[in-house]
Order: sequence, then C-alpha cells, then structure tokens
Amino acid sequence: MLRRLLFILLLLASAVQAAPPSFAPVLPGRTLVFPQDFGAHPAHRTEWWYVTGWLETPDGKPLGFQVTFFRSRTEHDEANPSAFAPRQLIIGHAALSDPATGHLVHEQRSAREGFGLAWARTGSTDVKLEDWRMQRGADGRYQVSVRGGELAFDLQLAPTQPMLLQGEAGFSRKGLRPEHASYYYSEPQLRVTGAVTRAGTPVQVKGSAWLDHEWSSQVLETNAAGWDWAGINLDDGGALMAFQIRAKDGGKLWAHATHRDAAGRVTQYNPGQVAFTPQQQWKSPRTGASYPVATTITTGALAWRLTPLQPDQELDSRRSTGAVYWEGAVMVEREGRRLGRGYLELTGYVDPMKL
Repeated sequence: MLRRLLFILLLLASAVQAAPPSFAPVLPGRTLVFPQDFGAHPAHRTEWWYVTGWLETPDGKPLGFQVTFFRSRTEHDEANPSAFAPRQLIIGHAALSDPATGHLVHEQRSAREGFGLAWARTGSTDVKLEDWRMQRGADGRYQVSVRGGELAFDLQLAPTQPMLLQGEAGFSRKGLRPEHASYYYSEPQLRVTGAVTRAGTPVQVKGSAWLDHEWSSQVLETNAAGWDWAGINLDDGGALMAFQIRAKDGGKLWAHATHRDAAGRVTQYNPGQVAFTPQQQWKSPRTGASYPVATTITTGALAWRLTPLQPDQELDSRRSTGAVYWEGAVMVEREGRRLGRGYLELTGYVDPMKL
C-alpha cells in the first residue's frame, strides 16, 4: 500500500513539473537574416520547406513534382531528459503528377527528431528524414533526395534570381489579428536538373521549381477552414504568389498576393484586391471532396486563369500530418495565351485544417 501511494505521489509530482512549451511568436518588424533564416526555427510551432515544380523528360513529357519537409514542435515537456522524448517531429511528403497515370503518385513518412535519423538543423537548410534529405549549399544550390516505394527523386535546384520576401518584408499576415501570421519567403525560378525514378527506372529530367520556407506558431484563426494558394513561375521570368484563407462557411477571411515582374518590380496586393473564382470543380472518388481545380485568380486589374495538368492530384496524408489536400501542377493563361506554370494548393476541403 505504501509503495502504491509513493508511486502515485511521484506521478503527481511529475505532472505538476511538466509544463507545455511556450511557442515563439511571429512579430511584425523582424528583419529576416540570412543564411540563418534558411535553417530551422525550433522555438516556433510549425515550419515547412516546400518545393513544387514542372519537369520535362528527354522525350518532352511534362511532369509535376512536390517535395515538402515539415518540422513540428510538440507540446511535450522540454525538461524531459529522455532521448526518446518527441520534442520535434519531422514529416515528409513527396508526389509526382504524371498524366500517363491519371492520378497523383505520392509518398509520406514521419519520425521524431534524434538518433541521427531525422533532424531540421539551424544555420542553413538541412532537413533529414531517414533516407530523405534537403540540403542547401554555400552557393545557394539545393540537393533534394527522396526514396520511396513508388517513386524517388534526386534533384538539384539552382537559384537564378533573388529570393522574394512575402508580405511586409517577410512578415505574412493570415488574418485580421497580427498574431495570425508567419515568416515567409520564396525562391522562384529555381533551375532543376536531376533524375526521377519510377518502377526502378531513373529518367533524367530538367525544369523549374518554386521553393517556399514558412514558419509560425499560430497561423490560422479558429474560424478558418483552410486555404487556397498558388505559386507561379511566369514565362517572362516574373513570379506570382497568391493565397486566400477560407472561413468554415466558405467566405474569405484574408487574402494576399505578390507579383514580381520581369524587371524585378514587386507589387503587393491587399485582401480586397485578391479574389479566387472557381471555374471547374473536381470531385474525389476517394474522399467525396469537391475541389476548384481550375480557378481564376484576380490581383488588382490582372486576371490569371489556372488549369490543372490533370484533375486528380489529391494527396492523402492522414498517416503523417492528418490532412487530405489537393496539390497540383497548373498552367496559367490569360485570353488564351500561356503566361506560366506553377502549383495550386487547396486545403480544408475534406476537414478543416489543423496545424
């Protein structure tokens, strides 16, 4: 009886001592500092390095690809000395959009940070998840390696122009209240070379990509269902990023867009100047969700029509992040003339997003 009482008292004492972490806030006015901000920010709750792009095989076949590494700080007690304590989680998504298959081929995995198996290092981009890795060199080039059952990537991403700070010099608001925000920069027009492997056969590819790095602690407000986002590499060398945060009733909570033209001039668009207007819905045969896979994005006086490489580009990541979302390669045109290619992301159409 005495031993049982002592055991209960020890449990209660450890519960009292255990304290949820205090996540670092995102504040306006902070200057992003490089190369440090290329690396991880473990004091913040959520972070991702997100690469999307269009590839071309030697026979001219188009492919879309996505590689994303997530870092998530848990609510585990930081004082726990155990090496097994899951303080940080590393999650990876990789996908290939190939019209020959008619649907998205994707892989996902996750692990707690530690033991040399998974990490997100500070100082510069270096994220590892078992045999998946994304690393930035001193020359600004990224090496991306992914191994999976259905696909593998070995890609090199080379910058061709300066990075693009989103929002207010990298402070990107996601709602009316300033605490709903992230730090956010993009690297458009990355030149891609390397190989994609399907069914054990590597194929040399080349193309262009878009990289987003974003970190936050409270990015979405309670009433948010998800977001629609697009990152477009324009054929003239320009870049377009646009997003809207959707409410659970379908309305727009917030929106923003950034357009950098071929001469390097940057225009920022406020919520009232940005609109997403669906043009074509696609209903998933697996989840029953309907996604606006073709849409027109309006930024001020400019309209951009997005059409998908293929309708079925739904990614089910319930085994890792717990979300299902549509992540697809899209072409961009205006009045029948192609303007560029990029990616469209649609979240919160199955269930409201939780980060």
